[in-house]
Amino acid sequence: MSLILWGRRSSANVQKVLWALAELGLPFERRVVGGQFGGVDDAAYRAMNPNALVPALQDGALTLFESDAILRHLARTRGMGTLWPADPAHAARADMWTVWASGTLNGAIAPIFFATVRKPRAEQDVAALRPAAATLAARVALLDAALAGRDWLCGDAFSFGEIAPAIFARRAANLPFGAASGANVAAWLSRMADRPGWSDWVDVPTGSCLEEWTAHEKALG
Repeated sequence: MSLILWGRRSSANVQKVLWALAELGLPFERRVVGGQFGGVDDAAYRAMNPNALVPALQDGALTLFESDAILRHLARTRGMGTLWPADPAHAARADMWTVWASGTLNGAIAPIFFATVRKPRAEQDVAALRPAAATLAARVALLDAALAGRDWLCGDAFSFGEIAPAIFARRAANLPFGAASGANVAAWLSRMADRPGWSDWVDVPTGSCLEEWTAHEKALG
């Protein structure tokens, strides 16, 4: 059954799906849309994703939007017992940390991301970012505490629940005025370097202002 992924790979939400596809060793076709590439307002794309956001996934006759739903779908249908843990408690924790990463952690990243990466340097107000930076540091510290004495966040092996937290933790660490990783988060992220798809789809440059970000987008395709 053919898989078609719509999205740009510098999007953290698209990266979740790309990483999962790599972990599962699944062939797929990628169509670049979103950001300066456009396409998300086209009627055909809106029929797949009425939010006009990325990603969207076509899995045969099934079309899905929302990155976390796509991630769970791929893990459950193609990775039962591996990417989707056999242990129900592990699967529940994976679900919990995925929700936390996409909502709580990313919610703390967003104010800094849009005020720096997506804004020219001349318009950036560093002093105004201090409250947001403190909030982000607290969220990263929470993650660091959860990883104390553990190789993996959700269980005794890698699962889909590591994907969203790792993507957003990496983004937090690489943002201008972002939050430095604690020792546990740093060690955990270093383990991701050996995972299929990490270097190809996740560990890609993030510009420090709008112009650099756009240049990276064009280079990545």
